[in-house]
Amino acid sequence: MTKPTAKTGVLLVNLGTPDSTQTSDVRKYLREFLMDGRVIDIPFVNRWMLINLIIAPTRAPKSAAEYRKLWTERGSPLLFHTEDLKAKLIQKLDPDNYIVAMAMRYQNPSIEKGLAELRAAEVGKIIVLPLFPQYASASTGSVHDKVMEIARTWQIIPEITFISNFIEHPLFLEAWAELGRKAMQGHDYDKFVFSYHGLPERQILKGSVGEHCQLGTCCDTYSSKNQYCYRAQCFHTTRLLAEKLGLAKEKITNCFQSRLGKDPWVKPYTDEVIKELAAEGVKKVLVFSPAFVADCLETTVEVAQEYKEQFEALGGEHWELVPSLNSNDTWVDCVKDMVESRS
Repeated sequence: MTKPTAKTGVLLVNLGTPDSTQTSDVRKYLREFLMDGRVIDIPFVNRWMLINLIIAPTRAPKSAAEYRKLWTERGSPLLFHTEDLKAKLIQKLDPDNYIVAMAMRYQNPSIEKGLAELRAAEVGKIIVLPLFPQYASASTGSVHDKVMEIARTWQIIPEITFISNFIEHPLFLEAWAELGRKAMQGHDYDKFVFSYHGLPERQILKGSVGEHCQLGTCCDTYSSKNQYCYRAQCFHTTRLLAEKLGLAKEKITNCFQSRLGKDPWVKPYTDEVIKELAAEGVKKVLVFSPAFVADCLETTVEVAQEYKEQFEALGGEHWELVPSLNSNDTWVDCVKDMVESRS
C-alpha cells in the first residue's frame, strides 16, 4: 500500500496590529499584547492592574494618533507587507507539497485561525516561522508558546517545527545588504546606526546560561553561551551586516529603542545615542532596524520620523532609515530556503 503524501503547512507569524486606528481597537490590541506574561513578565494581578487601569486607558489615545501617521489605503503596513510576503512565498513553493498560512501573535488574523487553516488541509507537518530575526522570549518565545497552547488541545498533533532565529542566514543578510547599498548610493554617511527594539534587562538576565550574561562586553562575541541572548544576537547581526556592507567599525553604533516604564532596558538607548552623535558633530546618519522584517510603527514613525526630528533639532543634517525587508525578493527566497531546509 502506498503511503499517502500529506502537504507541509507553513505558518508565518508577525507581531500584530490593531484592526483600525480607532482608539477602541488600539486599546484592545494593547491589552492583548501587554497582558502576555512573556511581554510584561510580572505577576498576573500586578500586570492586570497596570495594563487595564493605567497603560491601556491612558496610552491608547496617544497610540491611536501614532497609528494614524502610519496607516495607508491598504491599512496597517505590518499586516499588508506580511500578506505580500505570504503571496510571494506561495508562488515560490511547490503547491503540491506546501500550503502557507499567516497570522499575527496579537489580534487578526489570529494564530488560532492560521493553525485551523492548516489543520483543515490535513497537513502532515507544520513549520512555524515567527518573523523575528533575533530570538526573544517576548516575541519568538511567545509565538512558540501560543502555538503549543493551541495544538495541545488537538487529538492528533502533527510534527511541528519551530524556527527560532535566522540572523546568520546568508539570504537574510544579503536582503538587508541590498537595501543598504541602495540607500548608500550617492551619500557619504558619517555614522551607521543599528537600532533594535529594546527589552527589559531582567528578561535578558533571566535567560542567561550559567550566569554568562553581564549586559556588557560579553555580547562582543557570539557563542553557545549567548546564542539566545537577544542583545548578543543584535550585536552579532550588526557585525555580520557591517562586514557584508564593508562598513568601518568606528562608524557603527548599536542601540535599542522603544523602552517602556522606569525599569532599566538594554542599553545603549537610541534617543541617548542621538544626543551623543549630535554632540560629536555627526551630521549624516544612515539607520538600520534589523529586528523588524516589515515596516511598522517602530520603524516608520519612531525611527524615521521621531528620531529624525530629534536629530535635526540637535543640529544633524541628514537622518535616513533603510526600509524593512517587507516583500523584498531576496527575503522571500530566504524564507523559501528556511522552509524547504526543514521539510
